[in-house]
Amino acid sequence: MTQETMEQKEKKNQEYNDYVKQVTPTHSLPANMIKAFITGGIICIIGQFILNIAINNFGLDKETAGSWCSMLLVFLSVLLTGCNIYPSIANWGGAGALVPITGFANSVAAPAIEFQKEGQIFGIGCKIFTIAGPVILYGIFTSWVLGLLYWIGTYFGWL
Repeated sequence: MTQETMEQKEKKNQEYNDYVKQVTPTHSLPANMIKAFITGGIICIIGQFILNIAINNFGLDKETAGSWCSMLLVFLSVLLTGCNIYPSIANWGGAGALVPITGFANSVAAPAIEFQKEGQIFGIGCKIFTIAGPVILYGIFTSWVLGLLYWIGTYFGWL
């Protein structure tokens, strides 16, 4: 290569790097942490409100109230996902909206809504667990491995 060709190549690389810096969004870690804390906190406050209502107003025991709380939070998440509101909450709140049970419900409902036009079998049936499927798979597998280790440990008296 000639010196001129190498200079042109370096100039193009520099222009490309400048373009990448220009279009790449910048994120503030402290701001994202605060947003996640606020979003997750609001979800937890809603859950605690549901628990308090179920225990105090309906006289349910803690376990039954917890089940109702989980079901209602999942329902609200799916409803907000269907109304296209939850993705905006997750976009703003980050992990604060994606880590609780509501984020898991959103990850199951979103593909089902997105692919419903492809039909019940090939749309919803095939795509509903595209995001949540690996979580379920590895959760079950890890539970199996830990159960096996626990059984071996109790069988040999290690636990």
